[in-house]
Amino acid sequence: MTVARSVADVLADHTLFEVESIDRMYLNVWQPRLAYGGGVQGFFVGHRGHHYASTALMDPMTKTFVADIHGFVAARGLEMVHFAKGQRKDDLAQEFLSRFSEPEGVLFVGRAQEKAGVWRTQRRYNTATGESYAWLVRSSAFINFFYFYCVDDDFGPFFLKFGTYFPYTAKLCINANEWAKRQAAKAGIGFTALDNGFATIEDPADVAAVQAICDGLTEPVIDALLRKWLARLPHPFTPADRAAGYRYQLSILQAEFSLTQMLDKPVSGRIFFEQTIRENLDIGRPDQVSLIFNRQVRRNTPGMFRTRVITDTVTPSLHIDYKHCRIKQYHKEGKALRTETTINDTYDFVIGKRLTNLPALREIGFSANRRLLGVQRLSHDPADGAEALAAISDPVITTTGQRVPGMRFTDPRVQALLSALCVFRLLPRGFTNRDLRIHLAPQLGLRPEHMTSGQITYDLRRLRTHGLIQRIPKSHRYRVTDPGLREALFLTRVHTRLLRTGLAEIHGPPMPTKLRAAARAYDNAINELTRTAGLAA
Repeated sequence: MTVARSVADVLADHTLFEVESIDRMYLNVWQPRLAYGGGVQGFFVGHRGHHYASTALMDPMTKTFVADIHGFVAARGLEMVHFAKGQRKDDLAQEFLSRFSEPEGVLFVGRAQEKAGVWRTQRRYNTATGESYAWLVRSSAFINFFYFYCVDDDFGPFFLKFGTYFPYTAKLCINANEWAKRQAAKAGIGFTALDNGFATIEDPADVAAVQAICDGLTEPVIDALLRKWLARLPHPFTPADRAAGYRYQLSILQAEFSLTQMLDKPVSGRIFFEQTIRENLDIGRPDQVSLIFNRQVRRNTPGMFRTRVITDTVTPSLHIDYKHCRIKQYHKEGKALRTETTINDTYDFVIGKRLTNLPALREIGFSANRRLLGVQRLSHDPADGAEALAAISDPVITTTGQRVPGMRFTDPRVQALLSALCVFRLLPRGFTNRDLRIHLAPQLGLRPEHMTSGQITYDLRRLRTHGLIQRIPKSHRYRVTDPGLREALFLTRVHTRLLRTGLAEIHGPPMPTKLRAAARAYDNAINELTRTAGLAA
């Protein structure tokens, strides 16, 4: 293979294979019926038969749950780790994992103090009788969390952490790429593992099978993992509570959606990032980031919109922020182009947090990755630009052999036509031959009656053949196509604001302008070079 010259070359000719997969997921494990005061009242009064709901009734549950955890650790000879402030829990988990030889089980149990929402009892008074009564209110406090770091035969390493205050909300963290690698190994697919992915796939025909495995991680599969380990680990609620419908459910706190494209050689990745970082630092601006997420960004849209380049040693990575969402793009292990979209708040896309919304989030995350690559490809592929320009400016031979002239965008008549298209896009019912004549004639210094119907028909044929307009079926009206609007806006702006203005600065009256000074400096540099080389100027 030759060395890539552009981003488009890397993506088209220097990518060996690609895999699209969910990466890490951080899930909330919660009791929907205990998320509000009335539900807590119903648990203690309606279900357990107490006269009132109070934190005094929660304390025995907490003590029993904590005692069960210590008993679980002691019975299995596990190590209880007290996490220090700032300690990297994943690094410690890797140490335990390196010494673990069983297909699945608990690696260790960790304990840490973290802030969480809890229920408290507040004393209130009846304004009519003056009697006091207990009232449950939501509050926050630093409480103990117990981390169960485990290995599952299907999912590999994961952790489940429980809070020790009612209603004992938990968090589940899984790595979907690890799940995919284990499923591929069970299916007999030969591959070399990449950190969070596949470095090589022995048989190219198996790439589709690997992608199908990644697509198979659905809500029931994740939910089954939770049910399996809730049955094995200490549980804060009794079997009677669970039989009464007090069961944990899953919601999405954070989800990462990755696209891994394995490259043929490290230099391809370096070329990609050198060009991308140089040309796409503005992609995080509100007017640009909407191209990636296909959503409107207005002045009052909350959130942060920015692009950052972060360098770890000599490896750069591109970071794009949209509200609470992040896109990260980096050269993974010098072998792959990795594009990751992380959704931290599903409400940014008007989608609920329940795990049932995973298919909709997959569509958003994976589409964002593809859109980013599409924007980068367009901004770095002059071949695509040349093809688009040729499609407008070159003549077209129809299937009947008729030659339709091209539309040279420097031609005043073509500029007038393009300007008219920008106006006609606003007409919901499209436009007619007469509408085009009325708008076109004044721009050419003519009166509408001085232009014949045949001349306008000729222009309509050119616009339609080059894909700028299309005929509305069963009518004599036309509408502007989406590509037609984009190309008309771009070409009219370039002609009016860039070419005419720039040439006026160079060839106009002798006034000091930056462009004139640059042209003069360039001429002087060329003259100096020819004199130095001993050539005749």
